Amino acid sequence: MSTGVAPAPLSYVRVRGGGIGFTRSVDFAKVLAVPATLRSGSSRARALVVRSSATDSDTMEMEPASEGSQLLVPKQKYCESIHQTRRRKTRTVMVGNVPMGSDHPIRIQTMTTSDTKDVAKTVEEVMRIADKGADFVRITVQGKREADACFDIKNTLVQKNYNIPLVADIHFAPAIALRVAECFDKIRVNPGNFADRRAQFEQLEYTEEDYEKELEHIQKVFTPLVEKCKKYGRAMRIGTNHGSLSDRIMSYYGDSPRGMVESALEFARICRSLDFHNFVFSMKASNPVVMVQAYRLLVAEMYNLGWDYPLHLGVTEAGEGEDGRMKSAIGIGTLLMDGLGDTIRVSLTEPPEEEIDPCSRLAKLGTQAANLQIGVAPFEEKHRRYFDFQRRTGQLPLQKEGEVVDYRGVLHRDGSVLMSVSLDQLKAPELLYKSLATKLVVGMPFKDLATVDSILLRELPPVEDAQARLALKRLVDISMGVLTPLSEQLTKPLPHAIVLVTLDELSSDSIKLLPEGTRFAVTLRGDESYEQLDVLKSADNIIMLLHNVPYGEEKTGRVQTARRLFEYLETNSLNFPVIHHIDFPQSIDRDGLVIGAGANVGALLVDGLGDGLLLEATNQEFEFLRDTSFNLLQGCRMRNTKTEYVSCPSCGRTLFDLQEISAEIREKTSHLPGVSIAIMGCIVNGPGEMADADFGYVGGAPGKIDLYVGKTVVQRGIAMEGATDALIQLIKDHGRWVDPPVEE
Repeated sequence: MSTGVAPAPLSYVRVRGGGIGFTRSVDFAKVLAVPATLRSGSSRARALVVRSSATDSDTMEMEPASEGSQLLVPKQKYCESIHQTRRRKTRTVMVGNVPMGSDHPIRIQTMTTSDTKDVAKTVEEVMRIADKGADFVRITVQGKREADACFDIKNTLVQKNYNIPLVADIHFAPAIALRVAECFDKIRVNPGNFADRRAQFEQLEYTEEDYEKELEHIQKVFTPLVEKCKKYGRAMRIGTNHGSLSDRIMSYYGDSPRGMVESALEFARICRSLDFHNFVFSMKASNPVVMVQAYRLLVAEMYNLGWDYPLHLGVTEAGEGEDGRMKSAIGIGTLLMDGLGDTIRVSLTEPPEEEIDPCSRLAKLGTQAANLQIGVAPFEEKHRRYFDFQRRTGQLPLQKEGEVVDYRGVLHRDGSVLMSVSLDQLKAPELLYKSLATKLVVGMPFKDLATVDSILLRELPPVEDAQARLALKRLVDISMGVLTPLSEQLTKPLPHAIVLVTLDELSSDSIKLLPEGTRFAVTLRGDESYEQLDVLKSADNIIMLLHNVPYGEEKTGRVQTARRLFEYLETNSLNFPVIHHIDFPQSIDRDGLVIGAGANVGALLVDGLGDGLLLEATNQEFEFLRDTSFNLLQGCRMRNTKTEYVSCPSCGRTLFDLQEISAEIREKTSHLPGVSIAIMGCIVNGPGEMADADFGYVGGAPGKIDLYVGKTVVQRGIAMEGATDALIQLIKDHGRWVDPPVEE
């Protein structure tokens, strides 16, 4: 007999109405303990305990994901270490002649966009991708003619001395998968549509017998492919997509990370039952927060089950340009910082070879972190939510009686953006106001939707510089915080400035020289001793903390030190807002900054840890740093300041020029914060691809577009020439349109 909470999968257990139950019959003897605190939905500390006659490898312990949560998650870990980056140990999976897994480099891949039937064009594209440094190339294979073309593609590449492994992307076509497994090195199957019908987003009620029959159907359809992959030595990716879960899965688990994991595990169990282990998992979503949660849930279950299959990481439909790179850096970078991931793809609405550079940067970032095992001294973590997003919200500044300046606006409730300003910028006040994205009325600044919340001024202007001082006063008057170091404030005092101090300065006599009621921002690293941090307990008038580990410190991990800091704050009931501060080196380029910020700050914000950010890079334009900061907050589902796009990266199924149409739609709709638009080349994954979007623009047939509201198609077969205008009219009809602002 073994002890645990439930046999795999965890989803067999439900907490409902203060008790527990099982969604399907399982081999249980009895429930040993259901703590009263858990039944009342108020405990996270204790797990359900159940005795099972199953084997140890099929049992596990679970607990609520967070206080009061109905989601049960594995009690054990989701990564090797929460205080160091240690690469998760996996088995080796062979993809052609290229090994993948923890004993090998993080592999890089992308996907062709050409029509697979066009052999010459596809071969040319694969060669171009291989020359850029990709390890694998994926090609869409949707029908018999495409499958037949795959043999010619493979043979032509071999004749040209290109032996890069090829991956077949399969949806809805088990017979095609069987055919192409004879020539390609790896098969990607989507559990949501390989054997199940396309999701209709219906809430179906399944009896135990119904559910078992569908599982039997999946086994019948999937088994021949597994056996063929074994025969030919092929690899497989069980690739769940958040947008294409089946009705059966969604009826049980909802459109959720839990459902994504269970969908993949059903297929993995079939592989294991047939003694096939040359496969990897992926858990893709266009929402980085959902994507991170799904991978963590999957890995936690694999730890409990003793499984060691590699992971393919990716944020699907990330988009283009800096937006797409930022979303990918947030999702992929977060997991890499925890030592998860063995191959990655950055899905961009750009030519496929353009994905290789951001892939390589992320792979290098993850590899360096794991090789150095960056981190912080071990600490106990009790408060961070690994599996369901719960934001820790710092106490925003409060107004005190008698204060003539309103400090309440120096931070924003949905996430704050701080910027470093130089003395030179103060020489042209109106240009500075514009750079801060204020709204100008007769030359006077006012805060707008995407205005910088506070500024850091490392050097104050001389007291006699009336113009610069007036410019700062006008910013203070609109509740923009002005942070300046203690030494500057003591020698050139600026009325109502927020004084930036270190922990040592905070406890020194120097601050006693400041006027009573002075507000402070404290800069710290997060790896200080607890005795040093204890000065925060007795300090008054702290508006915010700035977490700052010098960029490029070889062994100290920014993510891990921040987690330690947040754990200290929560343990001691200190609710100071925390701003993530990164001062990038002079050598950083734009893509490097986007990926570095996304991975290091995004890894914390997706866990709800942080209230804003301050990015500095002396060699980068001020507006770029500002926009990158707002993009990062929006990518982490915090502060929404512009239109959100879910844009697929294009493939052989795409029914129009995705890059051209995407640029056209963005040009006309980018001014609609709070509106999310999906731009999809086809509907292969079903309307669920628009799970994160308010409106959808989807290729329905060559030259024809279907328009969606949420997951529901509302107009079909619109001629492409008028489809963008029809989309705009649809947005207007639903009351979500505003005219673009006219610049003064």
